[in-house]
Amino acid sequence: MNTPKIFSNEAFAVLKINNIRYFLSYRFLVTTATLMQSVIVGWQIYNLTQDVLMLGIIGLVEVVPQVSIALFAGHYADIWDRKKMIQYTTLLLVLGAAILTTYSIPSLRCYEKFGVFPMFITIFISGFVRGVMMPAQTAFLGQLVPRELLPNAATWSSTNWQLAAVIGPALGGLIYGFWGIVPAYCLVFSLFAISIVFISKVKSEQPTHTISSDENIFGRIKEGVNYVFNNQILLGAFTLDMFAVLFGDAVALLPVFASDILKTGPEGLGMLRACPAVGAIIMSAYLAFHPPVNKSGHKLLYCVAAFGICMIGFALSKNFYLSAFLLFLSGSFDNLSVVVRGTILQVYTPEEVKGRVAAVNSIFIGSSNELGSFESGATAKLMGIVNSVIFGGVMTLLVVGVAAKKAPLLRKLSIKDAIKEQA
Repeated sequence: MNTPKIFSNEAFAVLKINNIRYFLSYRFLVTTATLMQSVIVGWQIYNLTQDVLMLGIIGLVEVVPQVSIALFAGHYADIWDRKKMIQYTTLLLVLGAAILTTYSIPSLRCYEKFGVFPMFITIFISGFVRGVMMPAQTAFLGQLVPRELLPNAATWSSTNWQLAAVIGPALGGLIYGFWGIVPAYCLVFSLFAISIVFISKVKSEQPTHTISSDENIFGRIKEGVNYVFNNQILLGAFTLDMFAVLFGDAVALLPVFASDILKTGPEGLGMLRACPAVGAIIMSAYLAFHPPVNKSGHKLLYCVAAFGICMIGFALSKNFYLSAFLLFLSGSFDNLSVVVRGTILQVYTPEEVKGRVAAVNSIFIGSSNELGSFESGATAKLMGIVNSVIFGGVMTLLVVGVAAKKAPLLRKLSIKDAIKEQA
């Protein structure tokens, strides 16, 4: 048996594939623009309303359409052209950016006329797009690379996302702070538009799967959901990350920490938003040469626990640089868990059900970000900013303990052995 390339030192193996380079370029631009928009919208709404609960409502408005459409999107990602699904949903992002740009032109005085309602329409559109795009992108990545390179692809996909997560928030904060909101939104619009060019260059045939004539859409959705819930490793990994992000992530409250506790402006907010991604990029560079394919389950659990501890420390910090460092560490730990989970999804999921499993994952993981934003805003309103983040960190540690006990197959997981068994 030949040794899979991922177990050698070919850290840049997948980057030799043209389709992967185009796809990662597309994802980089879309992610950069999306996170820029997130920073700008969060700061703008808080600045206009001075209401911390609004930051939580942003997440709630985005998660409702995302969860509602995800399972249906996963079904169609298994039978439709995934590339076209990605292209069409990206056009909706272009439309949303155009709405925000127009709404923010001072001379139009839109806020005085309509309040924040049009902004939440755009946030709703973004949630719908994410619900469709996430399973399509995840499944699409899996069909672009050979199986033995899936851990390598997951690492570079995470690195790509994290690099955008450094540049996007920082760029959004800096341009907003120095040049104003309209130029910031104009750049978001431009990046979304350019990304469509890159995804159009990807050449890949949609896998064809035989569908029984007696199968309906709800039966196929149920099949995908059952596949996840009958697989302890997939279910354990998805659940662990969902609750960790739901309770432990303080990103939604960063505008308040930046403004009221750390006493900085949108430039500082952009830096704080970028710090977790800087840590993640450094971790990604390490993982490219040392993929977490041995004792993967143990590493996943330890890193999620460390993430929770970092959040507790961040809540207690009143020093900008210490807060930034703790966010940096949290990003490092979180990235390893992202790579492990992404690899688990690709390795343990057959191609013909990958879109539906990715859809379930997007509900578990993607929605937890927005529900986490709402949870953060609601608990901050009830407990106060600092206590709400401490509460989230403690809950994250409890979730790790429960996952370690209830999912022994996940705890003992070795991705290297799994790939060898399937080779």
